[in-house]
Amino acid sequence: GPAVEKTGDLAALLTGLSEGDVLFIDEIHRLRPAIEEVLYSAMEDCVLDIVIGKGPSARSMRLELKPFTLVGATTRIGSMSAPLRDRFMHAYKLNFYTPIEMEQIITRTAGILNLELEEGVAKYLAGCSRSTPRVGNRLVRAIRDYAEVKDEKTISMKRARETLGLLGVDEVGLDETDRKLLRAITETFNGGPVGLGTLAAALAEEQETLEDVYEPYLLQQGFIQRTQKGRVALPAAYK
Repeated sequence: GPAVEKTGDLAALLTGLSEGDVLFIDEIHRLRPAIEEVLYSAMEDCVLDIVIGKGPSARSMRLELKPFTLVGATTRIGSMSAPLRDRFMHAYKLNFYTPIEMEQIITRTAGILNLELEEGVAKYLAGCSRSTPRVGNRLVRAIRDYAEVKDEKTISMKRARETLGLLGVDEVGLDETDRKLLRAITETFNGGPVGLGTLAAALAEEQETLEDVYEPYLLQQGFIQRTQKGRVALPAAYK
């Protein structure tokens, strides 16, 4: 999304598509309004309306496009403009990866890195990966680096736990910032409710960072709850 800065960039992409091609735009909610307007005619009529020149000498040109499929991905569908969102024929929501799927991903990544995991290690790492493949892959690479220092090719459960301990990641995937957030709610603010702005100030973090990076996993795992008055700690946060 943000990589497409000018209408000319989008026009070059669209005119270069062959019939049946798929155009994938990540973070589509971050498209500029001028870029969105170019997409409207392309999505509805498979044409591209562009304006050449400026001022009185400006003229409009219509280019025929070959039929294509547009796929947009976003984690903030509410931030998309309604006209753009309504032009998509189908909307799908992707859920978090299951523990079994995460275990398969971690096993595959370990194979690519020529790492042999002892029984149970992949399952353990899957539980520490916040149901997110990039987090799991990052943990596997960190263990690989630590194992190379120790001249080890096979990763034991002890070595995996030791590496994650050095990274500050516990068995449920919480890192130091997660634990600070939970301690702030449970101890500093007596379990809440506490507003997001107050919580961000107490942790010296941006509100958007807490809301987009840390809160979703804590909500999913039942550590905190959002209420009209603010964030509230649940029983799991005290364990």
